[in-house]
Amino acid sequence: MRYRWLVCLFLFLATTINYVDRQILALVKPILDEQFRWTNAEYGRVNAAFQGAYALGLLLFGVLVDRVGTKIGYALSIAAWSLSAIGHALVGSVSGFLRARLALGLSEGGNFPSAIKAVALWFPRRERALATALFNSGANVGAVVAPAIVPWIALTWGWRAAFVIAGCAGFAWLALWIPFYDAPGKLPRLTPVERALIAGDAEQRAGDDGPPIGWLTILGHRQAWSFIVGKLLTDPVWWFFLIWLPDFFKKTRGLDIKGSRLYLVSIYAIVTVLSVAGGWLPGALTRRGFTPTRARKTTMLVCALAVVPIIAVTRVGTWSAVVLIGVAGSAHQAWSANLFTTVSDMFPKRAVARLVGVGGMAGSVGGMAFPVVAGTLLDRFAARGNVTAGYAILFLVCGLAYLVAFAVGQLLAPSFDPVPIGEGPKG
Repeated sequence: MRYRWLVCLFLFLATTINYVDRQILALVKPILDEQFRWTNAEYGRVNAAFQGAYALGLLLFGVLVDRVGTKIGYALSIAAWSLSAIGHALVGSVSGFLRARLALGLSEGGNFPSAIKAVALWFPRRERALATALFNSGANVGAVVAPAIVPWIALTWGWRAAFVIAGCAGFAWLALWIPFYDAPGKLPRLTPVERALIAGDAEQRAGDDGPPIGWLTILGHRQAWSFIVGKLLTDPVWWFFLIWLPDFFKKTRGLDIKGSRLYLVSIYAIVTVLSVAGGWLPGALTRRGFTPTRARKTTMLVCALAVVPIIAVTRVGTWSAVVLIGVAGSAHQAWSANLFTTVSDMFPKRAVARLVGVGGMAGSVGGMAFPVVAGTLLDRFAARGNVTAGYAILFLVCGLAYLVAFAVGQLLAPSFDPVPIGEGPKG
């Protein structure tokens, strides 16, 4: 295996751990419901606290990773989020969970700025969508692993044990990352052939070298806003899945933590298998004569259309709902992989982590608002005895979000060609 794909494997494992950590709270919610007696709105606010902190973390780590590099930035992020995950086991109230989620969200903000910058450093442009899709599939694997093992751990050893084990997994990853990873130019064991391949498109990106590019320079390009708006409109959908699917199956299908486990595992198994196609398709279309822009936009439009059928999820049987949600989740992850790749397509490497951080922050702002709106809406419909109608409205919003994001992105970035960018002000 080439070294760059080993790097991708490490990014995949980190993202898997990241998403296991995120899902634990949703999976143990039925147990915590009995212990804390919180409302849907309170649960929504706890998750909104995570999203708000995650938004800030993305912004801060976007700057940090551009300054200190992927190796150190990633290590700091994972050490902090592992401690934060373990910290959940020490709390015993709703306010305690809110503080723990704040710490977890702030520290997890380093994952995607670090991973996307690593892909930009280690992969030529033509391989970045596939590499991003592969490491991003760790989110899906984490979403499969979590419902498969977390309920069992929680019912066997208690819900606190689930958070402790997840935190220990992060420290195990960190012990391997530090001696393994570095930038391609600092690894003497990298073969000349692979080194030449990684640098194969360097002549197209003369602006890659130099100090980090300032905020005003980056945000002064409308292409940057195509990424930012895309994240703002579509990230909340994935957060909705992670946060509310266990509750959806419980409230609309009568399935408890044990009964919903098979359905949740099946959903994310579908997502894991199908989402990788989103990284493969642009390359396949390019080989058929499509320009890189046309190939990526075609892929993103297909993804946007594939989410639309989720509008019917409350009106079909349980297994049909599993398929619809699984396909929509796959489309989201494929969309996300291609959206992330547009950053390294259009902007030099020294701007990548900052822009990914800003875009991720925008997605988290949307993800922060959506749980609060969802919780309030569901409480209102639950009071009327029709929580299913509340979920129908939420899935309608999810089904249309990607088409809106695609249309806005088309206006802001008709092409994904490299953006001429200068030094500009430092941020």
